[in-house]
Amino acid sequence: MSDLSTRPRFFYGYVIAALGFLIQAVFWGTYRSFGLFFNPLVAEFGWSREEVAGAASMGWLIVGLMNLPSGAMVDRFGPRFTLIAGGFCFGLGYILMSGVRGLWQIYVFYVIMAIGMSVADVVPLSTIARWFIKKRGTITGIAKIGTGIGMMAMPLLASHFIEAQGWRTAYFVLGGLAVVSLLTMAQFLRRDPSTMGLRPHGAAPRDSMDTRREEGTPLRQTVRLRPFWTLFIMYVLIITCAETVMVHTVPHAMDLGISSTLAAGILSIIGAGSIAARVIVGVALDRLGSRRALQLCFVPLITALIWLQFADSLWMLYIFAALYGLSHGGFFTLIAPVVAQLFGTLSHGAIFGVIMAGGGLGGALGPILTGRAYDMLGSYQSPFLVIVGMAILAFVLISSLNRTPHENEMAQRASTKGA
Repeated sequence: MSDLSTRPRFFYGYVIAALGFLIQAVFWGTYRSFGLFFNPLVAEFGWSREEVAGAASMGWLIVGLMNLPSGAMVDRFGPRFTLIAGGFCFGLGYILMSGVRGLWQIYVFYVIMAIGMSVADVVPLSTIARWFIKKRGTITGIAKIGTGIGMMAMPLLASHFIEAQGWRTAYFVLGGLAVVSLLTMAQFLRRDPSTMGLRPHGAAPRDSMDTRREEGTPLRQTVRLRPFWTLFIMYVLIITCAETVMVHTVPHAMDLGISSTLAAGILSIIGAGSIAARVIVGVALDRLGSRRALQLCFVPLITALIWLQFADSLWMLYIFAALYGLSHGGFFTLIAPVVAQLFGTLSHGAIFGVIMAGGGLGGALGPILTGRAYDMLGSYQSPFLVIVGMAILAFVLISSLNRTPHENEMAQRASTKGA
């Protein structure tokens, strides 16, 4: 074991951050391409939008619910094993979708995909939280840029294969790429610095005597705290808005007469807008704290959702996408380091998983209820108005977030050290 009092010239945590970037790009870029398959499936099989959106909603519900066991797996078995299992299921689900013949198969295959997708955030983000104390928000933001890059690249790749070879080939290619890349990256993951005789980046030298000691509030105590439930409900509302936007904005654009290729640009612009946001909010978290950083994300979110009420042309939808991308990237970047800041890393994977499970519930209900509203009303106007109200409610909640026992303990320790 190396001498823990000195830091090696190259810190392996940066490899962990780079892997987090790539893992996010593969998972989220592939997953966010679903909107491009929406209309081809409806056109070929004659299903309603509610039926097709139901598969995405059920899949997202499974993603959310499986985040809890996935987070617990990271805590207990480590990120390598968890990513191998999740990456295989994720890619397999997409490969199977290339041969779908009936509606029931879509639901079964999306369950398989969703089980794998549940590791997309808990594996890289919980691992980064353990490797970094100083600049945790910034490093997480940089890793989450991978999501934006993936959301820019994958929809364009999927759109190319859909138009050139058909939607079945597109599903097969995306699934194959996911399996190969994710299983390869899993081989280089390490749970925490202690597995390599290191200490986290930013840990005080006095902490080097016990590299395996982690601080924080256990899950069973965390779920009794008001700040946990405030954060939980806020995240449910935000993900409900996010999944409604990501599933239905492209079909909405195509209803306005916009081609599928140009409509795909909406998803790409959201990805591009989220890239800058991921770094900005990561730095903001380190400098301003969790509450103010989260509040900052609501400015572009509420502005974008209000703008969407009036967007009836391509350029207006592109402006919406740019604004929304800033908030989308911010929220998805902040949640893991915010959990670490509020509750520590002792049960980070499990706590993060519970909050993500709540997001899964909201993300499941949003698209399917929006699809039903469209089928009944023939318009997205009413459901798009509802998500404006949900965003405002989420802002009110996060503005009321109280300090946690872990934060108070860290503040007291810092004060004692300063004295």
